[in-house]
Amino acid sequence: MTPETAPPLALVVDDPRFNRHVPTGHHPERPERLVAARDALARTSVRFERVAGRAATDEELGRVHLPSFLAALSKLRGRSGYLDPDTYVSPESVDVAAWAAGSLVAMVNAMIDGPVSKGIALLRPPGHHARPASAMGFCLLNHVAIAAAHAQSRGLERIAVVDWDVHHGNGTQEIFWRDPRVLYVSTHQFPWYPGTGAVDEIGEAEGRGYTVNVPLAAGGGDAVYASAFERIVLPVVESFAPELVLVSAGFDASARDPLGQMDLSPDAFGWMARELSKIASGSAQGRIALVLEGGYDLVALEAGIVKAVDGLVLGRAADLPRADDDEAIDRAARVARQNWKAVG
Repeated sequence: MTPETAPPLALVVDDPRFNRHVPTGHHPERPERLVAARDALARTSVRFERVAGRAATDEELGRVHLPSFLAALSKLRGRSGYLDPDTYVSPESVDVAAWAAGSLVAMVNAMIDGPVSKGIALLRPPGHHARPASAMGFCLLNHVAIAAAHAQSRGLERIAVVDWDVHHGNGTQEIFWRDPRVLYVSTHQFPWYPGTGAVDEIGEAEGRGYTVNVPLAAGGGDAVYASAFERIVLPVVESFAPELVLVSAGFDASARDPLGQMDLSPDAFGWMARELSKIASGSAQGRIALVLEGGYDLVALEAGIVKAVDGLVLGRAADLPRADDDEAIDRAARVARQNWKAVG
């Protein structure tokens, strides 16, 4: 096979260590999720170059998490139990989370240094609910935030984080609430866990306007998400002209997912990934990574990842219908338009 005919190449982060974060009983965030995710990658025609994993350094973690929290987390090594009604640790969970965060940082380094600009990170535990001073919502460390802060340390001035998980990424929002160098845009079911992500949460001080929330009513399907992206998400991200795009890629807005009440088909994830990849090609030298967050039905998770990878790397995605009239999108557009003139 010649280089001209070889399948497109993408970076991948995956590690057997991620299986060692194990609940003591039934829990939706379980190692079997990565079995489904790995099966999804095997079904694509994309070639993957594995990024060598490593643990995050204290400096990397400390850019987004408080020293007191990191010290408390460190004391949980070797223990099992629950930090809140949702969030568990097993004996190796703290080290697993640090390895996930450091491996994503390694992927960001590889994307910045080139030549491969697209990546998929199959991380456990997820991260976007982790706050500066606390774990929550299945999440111990905020991997995407750690990676974005690292990209800043490498000299990038504009990083976009797009979060399409069904749950609002309250931790990521809080970490970059005052930072105009990181644009945080989220589509999510509202009201729903964790209770944040209202349309008027837009950041403050120099970061005012650089948090954009698109809260959607339960039951929204492909047409609603396509309209939200075309009217708000894509125009805002493109106007920001990011130098790196990180996607908090949860697959729990799927119609099958037990922890959400949305109605997305697998095709929706492919379309969203393709459209964001187009923007990355325009301003970010193609640099974009899908970072696994939620997604708890294994069938839906596998199908969604297949479509998302095809959209991201191959530019192959089905067109979606549009919602002609949606009150939640109209309201979010009115708020976003105050800071982003391109919003429809």
